[in-house]
Amino acid sequence: MNGKDFKSGFVAIVGMPNVGKSSLLNCIAGQKIAIISDKPQTTRNKILAIYTTEDEQIIFTDTPGIHTPHNKLGEYMVGEAKRSINETDIIVFMVDATRKIQDMERQIAEGLKNYNVPCILAINKIDLVRKEKLLPLIADYSSITPFDAVVPISAKKGDGIDLLLNDIREYLTEGPKFYYDDMITDQPEKQIAAEIIREKLLWNLDKEVPHGTAIEIEKMQEKKNITSISAVIYCEKNSHKGIIIGKNGDMLKRVGSMAREDIQHMLGRKVFLELWVRVKNDWRNSDFLIRNFGYSNGEKS
Repeated sequence: MNGKDFKSGFVAIVGMPNVGKSSLLNCIAGQKIAIISDKPQTTRNKILAIYTTEDEQIIFTDTPGIHTPHNKLGEYMVGEAKRSINETDIIVFMVDATRKIQDMERQIAEGLKNYNVPCILAINKIDLVRKEKLLPLIADYSSITPFDAVVPISAKKGDGIDLLLNDIREYLTEGPKFYYDDMITDQPEKQIAAEIIREKLLWNLDKEVPHGTAIEIEKMQEKKNITSISAVIYCEKNSHKGIIIGKNGDMLKRVGSMAREDIQHMLGRKVFLELWVRVKNDWRNSDFLIRNFGYSNGEKS
């Protein structure tokens, strides 16, 4: 193939929390690279999914959900989403078909007019609504900004993903191959393992407790056919520490067992996972600790 015919581009997936951005990323990648939960603000960092064929390479960016921040971590997350939009070639604005348009979504859609790149509206969770309900929703969003394409999808079931990819291809331009063919994400295994542990906390814990957790992998070592991982779960209060550990350590054991299963699937080998819980008071409002836990935009402090 003539190298000049190869096309590539960066696609930012933006939207409010819980619209299914991470599910779409995992569907495109073909495996879990972004964690999923039904709680808001699950994604904290920009995560890439790399889709490569013989003719093209599309780099998808899963961004934190755009919301009104309540602490410095939230400010970082919203800033990360906006930076991703500024660095992209194509924008996919993802919304939830099961709910009416939100005020924040109106603001996002209005703001998309400021970017001189193609914008595609992806209406997710169509498997949960009747088709006739989609037309008024499409009309609402299209009245705010003229989208270059509108694609109804179900990221969970994989419906409409081919159509979305085809629409994205229409706006790719000739460009280089940024990543090797066998790469599906830029995330190191260590970071994915940490995120999997945090996902299980989100699944098993309620209210504010899981949102105040951060994971640090202290050790990740391969020994023959087993990977030994030692990880620390940081939380903000002593009372939260007790909840995370649970009665007789039951909650920590459950989180560890669920996380180990997913990490083994990711690595393709047995895993020994050891979890510890420590308290860092109000870490989400500490610039130093936010950077220390890996939530850094690369700017100098």
